[in-house]
Amino acid sequence: MKLQKATYCALYAVLELARDPDVQLSATDIAEKYNISANHLAKVLRDLGRAGLVESVRGAGGGYRFSGNLKRTTLFDVIHLFEDVGGENERSRDAQADTDIGNALNMVLTEIDEIALATLGSITIGTLLKTMRWRNERAERDEAKA
Repeated sequence: MKLQKATYCALYAVLELARDPDVQLSATDIAEKYNISANHLAKVLRDLGRAGLVESVRGAGGGYRFSGNLKRTTLFDVIHLFEDVGGENERSRDAQADTDIGNALNMVLTEIDEIALATLGSITIGTLLKTMRWRNERAERDEAKA
């Protein structure tokens, strides 16, 4: 599965903002951290705002903060805003190949896509952030032991 640049921007922004929902970050702060265009990220944040995943805070020290539900919002929910995931284009990847091998390959590739979608739909933002925290803590413990 290949993701578009806007999708990566959305995932970076949502995860960064969800890491601490009380903190507000500007588009520039997030863009600098992930080395992405602030203008492009601003457009992505606008779409995320329409979807109810982030909200903008005006005024001095304003910015964006996560407004979604950590336990219910999945990676698929974010990706689906920017990708035609599972659409007709995905499913008809090699409709020209009307052979037994072409059909078999399409069947396998379709199954892989379905597994990827199910996995993305099962991982919430909260789960991914917890996993990141556990990995960081384990790495720090391992480093302290060494």
